[in-house]
Amino acid sequence: MSPVLSGVLQLLALIAALALSYRPLGDYMARVYSSEKHLRAEKLIYRTIGADPDAGMRWPAYLRGILAFSAVGVLFLYLLQRIQGILPDSLSLGFTAISPDQAFNTAASFVANTNWQSYSGEQAMGHAVQTLGLAVQNFVSAAVGMAVAVALVRGFARSRTGELGNFWADLVRGTVRILIPLSVIGAIVLVACGAIQNFSGIHEIGRLTGGTQQVNGGAVASQEVIKELGTNGGGYFNANSAHPFENPNAFSNLFEIFLILVIPFALTRTFGKLVGNVRQGYAILAAMGVIWLGFTALMMWTEYAHHGPALQAAGGAMEGKEQRFGVGASAIFATTTTLTSTGAVDSFHSSFTGLGGGLTLLSMMLGEIAPGGVGSGLYGMLVMAIIAVFIAGLMVGRTPEYLGKKIGTREIKLAACYILITPTLVLGFTALSMALSSPPESILNVKGNSVDGSGAHGFSEVLYAFTSGANNNGSAFAGLNANTPWYNTTIGLAMLLGRFLPMVFVLALAGSLAEQTPVPETAGTLRTEKPLFAGLLVGAILIITGLTYFPALALGPMAEGLS
Repeated sequence: MSPVLSGVLQLLALIAALALSYRPLGDYMARVYSSEKHLRAEKLIYRTIGADPDAGMRWPAYLRGILAFSAVGVLFLYLLQRIQGILPDSLSLGFTAISPDQAFNTAASFVANTNWQSYSGEQAMGHAVQTLGLAVQNFVSAAVGMAVAVALVRGFARSRTGELGNFWADLVRGTVRILIPLSVIGAIVLVACGAIQNFSGIHEIGRLTGGTQQVNGGAVASQEVIKELGTNGGGYFNANSAHPFENPNAFSNLFEIFLILVIPFALTRTFGKLVGNVRQGYAILAAMGVIWLGFTALMMWTEYAHHGPALQAAGGAMEGKEQRFGVGASAIFATTTTLTSTGAVDSFHSSFTGLGGGLTLLSMMLGEIAPGGVGSGLYGMLVMAIIAVFIAGLMVGRTPEYLGKKIGTREIKLAACYILITPTLVLGFTALSMALSSPPESILNVKGNSVDGSGAHGFSEVLYAFTSGANNNGSAFAGLNANTPWYNTTIGLAMLLGRFLPMVFVLALAGSLAEQTPVPETAGTLRTEKPLFAGLLVGAILIITGLTYFPALALGPMAEGLS
């Protein structure tokens, strides 16, 4: 079988699996978030944390719950890393405490659902940090994103009230009823594929080339499944999802891609059910699907259609890719992980072709909305839908409406602030890092990428790092040594601000919408469930992103790809 045909067949199998799971999972999540009953285990959690799950919250109270919970998560994870050196060897594997700047970066990363890693997992983190710290945040940070998405959907569905539900109930339900059951099933599948799941220590094994090397055990399968399912990213091992203990074979690779996409796509069905019009969900799904499929096709083309006899003999640009996956599967994984807020990688993005590396950058710059992260993809796309109906309203001179709610001055200002936050963080921190990369670098220790920031590729590495951090993606070009005080601190700040500042505007927007009285549909109302609106939405996304990031892309991946 030719490499191209193999890649196409894997893509078709993935689409079929997503289509089969779309309706049952989407309907199930709608029932979870609309149910008035609480499970016994959930009641125990509510009593433990002192929360009343039936108390309605307006958007400021909902936001305070998110920020307080996340702040506790950052503090706990930071302290757990700092005391690792005094834990028993069975828990720490003999590893020392993590340095302050790296501990801050890691704590910010996992709480922000980014999972950017400036360390080698098997050489730094013991069982306690991996399971009690990182794995726990993989669950709850994903549940926070889903809770915010549901709060915004309630803003569209409700009227004449400012209440958006209860954050604690949404958080617990998302974790207990959705993420944990799916993770148990997924972990069993990964173990059956060959992923490891144990609490063994460090083993010394022989190498084919002579000598020995140390290999860790760990609860890998259980963390691997939630890192993909919760669109978290990161990796138990430094090689991430290219490591055979995390991702043993071609089937497990395709299954992990499925895990990344299944909830973000199915949430569009949940959205349609909760607002009482599933066709609205199909329109959002269509916009997400067109962008994801288009970028995947482009990525496969750039990596297959490469010149040179060696590349043609290998069936494509194989540098930095695992032989057991091949070009096609690696291209699908790269597109999926950067179009979502996942950040897991099964290949070396820095080794992709110039245009292929540019596509991974552009995928994140879209705002990770196709289909985006768990929860964050849906609320990001709904904000873009508001922008799209506003643009349509300007064209015909009519006050824009979406799902029966008027999009007035307040709503469009909040949506505009949302889409401006991430580019400001990305371009601002990138410019500052490049400006400070010359002497006296010893003051801030800014230098650290493989080519010291010189040339188009060096610029792309720095741009990719802050794009990944601010968009809560977490993947890396893999050529940047980000474990410096400067990058640990600035990328940590970009991750926290890129995660929680947008939530402020999303929840304020949800509260504003929930207070409105629905307006009746008229002959002049834009039909937002039609293909025309889906096309308008895709166009608005691409144009806004292109205008924002084109100069930076031209200096980096485009210059490299065209050279």
